[in-house]
Amino acid sequence: MFQRLIPAGAGLALLLASPALAHHPMQIMHLEPSALTGLMSGLAHPLLGPDHLIFLIALALVGVQRSGRWMISLLAVGLAGTALGLALPGLPGAELLVSLTLVVEGLVVAGRLPTMFLVPAFALHGYVLSSTVIGWESTPVATYLLGLLLSQGALLLLALWGLRQSVDRITASTRTLLAGGLIGLGAAFSWTALVG
Repeated sequence: MFQRLIPAGAGLALLLASPALAHHPMQIMHLEPSALTGLMSGLAHPLLGPDHLIFLIALALVGVQRSGRWMISLLAVGLAGTALGLALPGLPGAELLVSLTLVVEGLVVAGRLPTMFLVPAFALHGYVLSSTVIGWESTPVATYLLGLLLSQGALLLLALWGLRQSVDRITASTRTLLAGGLIGLGAAFSWTALVG
């Protein structure tokens, strides 16, 4: 089953390739920042960047072998990265680095890098997610962060739940195929960020 889904998913992701450059929900709907629109934006934002969405869902491949505290800690690291992005915006090449985190994640899934490499990778994702709310007042920023926490947490839990339902069917070759898919997507998104 997984071997049929990977090529289809990879093809779709390449067609949608716009690494973390998705428009912010506030910009799309021309809304003014408020507590409610900040929350809506935070809930929707992780779904709009395909590289971030793939990174989040693929974390389940690592998280299934880790404790729930580890996944919650990653969420906290992501929020810390967002706070850092609000305090010190404008990291050069951040979009490219986020795309490369898929390569790092693939290497972790393949067992070629230690799991701890995902900590700064997730912080970088959080950093990039802060760029769209710079200049907002504190209330919409706070509800945006709450929305991010809720949506990312829900995605991680859903991905973990789905993977645990079929973990006995994931062979070593399937895991290698998934890791290769992540590395390939990361390389494709990185190329898009370089030439885009």
